[in-house]
Amino acid sequence: MNAVRCVELCKTYIQGDTRVKALDHLSIEIEAGGFVCLSSPSGGGKTTLLNAIGGLDIPDSGEVWIEGERIDTKSKGQLAELRLRKIGFVFQAYNLIPVLSARENVEFVMQVQGIAASERATRSMDILQEVGLAGLEDRRPAEMSGGQQQRVAVARAVVSKPTLVLADEPTANLDSHTSDGLMDLFSELNSTHNTTFVIATHDQRVMAHVPRLIKMLDGRIVDDIQQHAA
Repeated sequence: MNAVRCVELCKTYIQGDTRVKALDHLSIEIEAGGFVCLSSPSGGGKTTLLNAIGGLDIPDSGEVWIEGERIDTKSKGQLAELRLRKIGFVFQAYNLIPVLSARENVEFVMQVQGIAASERATRSMDILQEVGLAGLEDRRPAEMSGGQQQRVAVARAVVSKPTLVLADEPTANLDSHTSDGLMDLFSELNSTHNTTFVIATHDQRVMAHVPRLIKMLDGRIVDDIQQHAA
């Protein structure tokens, strides 16, 4: 089964007097357990596509399917439930809660899911160790480096065992060494947990890490490249 299937997606934005086609009859399939990068110049449509896949943005027309389930026709409440149960997000801005520790940030989604406190504690500590943050679990975001905060965000995204992780420019605020480490972590989580990763980026170093690179321009796919990850 495909993790993601998009059929003839169209999305147009109005900017002043201009109509911008962010998605232009775009179709794509991403296999379960895939590790895919979406690349485009600024305004090329990659973030709009990522948001459509995650149910954060509804296309004007077309279909979005997640694991055989159509989502573009769902209500806001149904989409929120879908994201809670199946999709992890990693944003450029981290979006950590400042007053919570690393462990508490990681536990937050599981708490909303109603997972018992003892299991939350075990899983949060395990994933923090897996992302290289053992010993830093009680630090708040302001007490951590950018790379450490991004690893907390990754741990939060994957701890609830989603089948799909969507990452929007996850390396934008990181130096090259930390960026490489984050991509190695994504690769490891992908292979260990068979989690599907879809990453939107314009970072050439990120593109070199992925086995499948999808290039977009003006809301269309212009190239779909199978490559060996670096």
